[in-house]
Amino acid sequence: MQYLEMKKGRVEIIPMIDIMLFLLIFFIMITVHMIPSQGLPAHLPGSSSAQELPKPKVILTLHADGSLEFKNKTITLQDLETRLRQGNPSETQVTIAADKGADIQALVKVMDACRHAGVTAIGLAAKPVS
Repeated sequence: MQYLEMKKGRVEIIPMIDIMLFLLIFFIMITVHMIPSQGLPAHLPGSSSAQELPKPKVILTLHADGSLEFKNKTITLQDLETRLRQGNPSETQVTIAADKGADIQALVKVMDACRHAGVTAIGLAAKPVS
């Protein structure tokens, strides 16, 4: 007659480590996408008098080819005006991050569109140069 041996329960460590690493990577990726964009996809001009400003409510990116980007979507000046008018334009803060190679006339047109929408607080983004 054979006696049945009582087997002790085993905790498999390797699958648990795999799952924990997967969860860690998942949470890191989600957290990175939840953080608002700190960088701007433009080569900003340098300025020796650049100052840190409070976080703007609206960030516009003007590329060297003249295209305008708002919340990672390319928009026209008319679309920009209508979007700015939807909120409270007198209290909206707009920061324009223009590429170094952007045309000055295109920058002035963007600023004019913001003014036509009723925005009075318009700033230009620049890199501090020491």
